[in-house]
Amino acid sequence: MPELPFPDDVRALLLKPNPAVVATLRSDGTPVTVPTWYLLEDDDRVLLNMDATRVRLQHLRRDPRVSLSVLDEASWYTHVSLIGRVTEMRNDEGLVDIDRCSTHYGGRPYPDRESPRVSAWMTIDRWHGWGAAKD
Repeated sequence: MPELPFPDDVRALLLKPNPAVVATLRSDGTPVTVPTWYLLEDDDRVLLNMDATRVRLQHLRRDPRVSLSVLDEASWYTHVSLIGRVTEMRNDEGLVDIDRCSTHYGGRPYPDRESPRVSAWMTIDRWHGWGAAKD
């Protein structure tokens, strides 16, 4: 599996507001997946932002291993899977991070201003791609 930094074409793919699915591990080791927004940061970490009540936060606090599959919005045959772990987690004070995600995906700040949010940064250990992003 390739290492970082990402090739330019893969980086360009990851910088787009593509559909993505995140996988975490339940306490019994069973993987669970859910659609999610993400942002590739300048340092090649990936921002994931969740409502503070989400069970996946418990999963990540117990076992920080995580995987994210990003599908090219134009053709899901082109996709990149990122494998790593959450290395930083903190409350999203002022909803700054969810607003960045919401603006990236929808063009405006996140509408729910009441529910607390948590930001988690994924450090990528390895990745692989398929289709136009094949490694």
